[in-house]
Amino acid sequence: MPMPAFRPKHWLLFTAVALLFFSLALWLQRSTGPAEPLGWVAAWQQPLLEPMAEGNLTLDALNGQAPGELWLQSASAGPRLLFRSTGAGADACNLEAELALDEGERESLLKALGDGGNQGEQPLSPKLLEQLAGHRIAALELRPQQPPAAERLAASIGQPRLRLQLGEGEAWVYPTEGLTAHVLDEQLHLVRVVPRSTMKH
Repeated sequence: MPMPAFRPKHWLLFTAVALLFFSLALWLQRSTGPAEPLGWVAAWQQPLLEPMAEGNLTLDALNGQAPGELWLQSASAGPRLLFRSTGAGADACNLEAELALDEGERESLLKALGDGGNQGEQPLSPKLLEQLAGHRIAALELRPQQPPAAERLAASIGQPRLRLQLGEGEAWVYPTEGLTAHVLDEQLHLVRVVPRSTMKH
């Protein structure tokens, strides 16, 4: 049975479909290109992240890079001193750091809390921030205001050594950097950095 002859309008239709698939292929190629590194990782790598991993980051250095406020928080495990900073601009992060305290300092904080020890948390004066400038940071947490694609973290510091399944999402673990990231639905929601000596290799 002879095949039907193609008319000019058929060729136009085939050409349009071919162009559509070609455009779609180009778009997919661009959208699956290499992820863009996170700007705040590059900006804070040397002044904050590396000293934190080494256990040498101080409140003064942290406040110099990301100015913020000091907060006193009551908790079941004892009072905590927290430093908080709110980021601005593209890829902005909110930052929270816990100060390392010895037993004497914790007792002083308990006295300062007094009967208000169950009030949750309260801001402290800028003067106290200056007085505690030399204190070491025990842990540093960064929360992106708009969670970026998790692959952007990998583009910044490499693939994680471990990926652990959590109740919700995954934990990406970088022992050498003292860093753990919480990834949910392929987006980065939290980065926590501690001295690498406290992490098991």
